[in-house]
Amino acid sequence: MPASPSVNKAQQKAIQKADTLIEALGWIRKFRDTTTVIKLGGSVVEHPDSLRHLLIDIVFLSTLGMRIVVVHGGGKAINRAMDEAGIVPTWVQGRRYTDDATLAIVEKVLATDLNHELAATLEEYGGRAMSLNFLSTNVLFGDTLTLEGPDGRPLDLGHVGEVTRVDRLTIDNLMYAGQVPVIPSMAMGPDGRKLNVNADTAATAVAAGIGAEKLVVLSDIPGVLRDINDPESLIPHLTAAEARKLIADGTIAAGMIPKIEGCLQTLEQGVKKIHIIDGRLRHSLLLEIYTTSGVGTELVRDEALASPKTTAGRR
Repeated sequence: MPASPSVNKAQQKAIQKADTLIEALGWIRKFRDTTTVIKLGGSVVEHPDSLRHLLIDIVFLSTLGMRIVVVHGGGKAINRAMDEAGIVPTWVQGRRYTDDATLAIVEKVLATDLNHELAATLEEYGGRAMSLNFLSTNVLFGDTLTLEGPDGRPLDLGHVGEVTRVDRLTIDNLMYAGQVPVIPSMAMGPDGRKLNVNADTAATAVAAGIGAEKLVVLSDIPGVLRDINDPESLIPHLTAAEARKLIADGTIAAGMIPKIEGCLQTLEQGVKKIHIIDGRLRHSLLLEIYTTSGVGTELVRDEALASPKTTAGRR
């Protein structure tokens, strides 16, 4: 057999890139024509460089045939606008109390300015996107959220709601036309009142409502950690039962509990897999979906005892 040709450094680098593409090929085929909901958190939106790479990743995924829906929050931008208006935010069990003045700011900052900006930037990077808000087409409908206080009485949250219905037809039509729907975490109540909705719960409602293959939660944490102070203790794969055990023994604690509980509810509603990844990591979205090892934590239903990420059977 003829000897292998010598390879210089530039060629070796190019070969490594080709190997990465070959590794991704199986996942590209598997996820073509499937639907993924991406929850874009306010912490990621605040990092321009990270946001740029994430939006480029979304254009890349869409170009390869994956149907993508973006659901976004914008808490930090809302906080800044409230500060400029001289309004001090009030929090009730982790929810922003939303009076009339706060609701007006949330709508302008989140559902108008940021929503249009994200859609415009996706198009600037070569994608096709549509902002879905109260000025264009609203696709989230809900009711006022009621929480129980320590004394058993309902808490007043103002104009805070939860999603009860998703306009799947409009979202599906946009995706089949090759567009990325961009949805802010606000909903329209039955009486026509606008409601402020937690972005995590809005994203899970959308994922369940459109029958998504997977939900990807982008935040400022790498995933579920066995030791909150050790990034190397990342747990790459969890079943619902395993996640509940980690909540019970205190491994999953504090602010991660409602996030994971929301993910478990979404799995129960039919979404096959949920990924929690650090959106600040460059190209984390592509690394999580198109590489064998991934970079975050994936959660699956108990009956879907999939092989962990470290095997070819993941995802």
